[in-house]
Amino acid sequence: RIMMSGEMMQQAIKLTQENDDELVARIAARDHGAMRLASDRYTNMVWRVAYRMLGDAAEAEDIAQESLLKLWNHADRWNAGGPGIAPWLKKVTVNQCLDRLRRKRFASDEEVPEREDETPLADRQMEAVETGQAVKDCIETLPDRQRAAVILTYYEEQPNQGAAETLDMQLKAFESLLFRARSSLKGCVERKGVVAQGG
Repeated sequence: RIMMSGEMMQQAIKLTQENDDELVARIAARDHGAMRLASDRYTNMVWRVAYRMLGDAAEAEDIAQESLLKLWNHADRWNAGGPGIAPWLKKVTVNQCLDRLRRKRFASDEEVPEREDETPLADRQMEAVETGQAVKDCIETLPDRQRAAVILTYYEEQPNQGAAETLDMQLKAFESLLFRARSSLKGCVERKGVVAQGG
């Protein structure tokens, strides 16, 4: 295996960026092949984010199609040299999921109260229990933006700065949101009787 030097890594990142800009330029010119390529490349990622946010495969499929349609419809407004297609699509997807969750809540009038629990959840505990059904259930009870923060940070492995940008938040505000989300999650998981290993 050949290790990439820092310089090669930078070139690879630059190449990906240029490819993204070039791809969107082709999409803006209504190149169906370019759109198919973007679709092949990003549909799974978009579906995964939507499914984790909504917990419904069919709805996640709708969101994935809508997000890619937005790329097709807004390609002519693309800002070259930006973060790239993947972060842009994640942002569009999260916003659509938040809208859908708001509409659902408004329709059902079922407000989940936000529980204040200031106990911090250690990262290793989070990792130890994040795969369980109990955690999945608990994530679904979180307020929408807290749910998005947890999914972007722990499942999509976005750094805090990137996740904050996806949610249009300042870093400090995002970190506070994530702290509250982790605290609520810890309280919920403990109430379900799941004990994190090593804690």
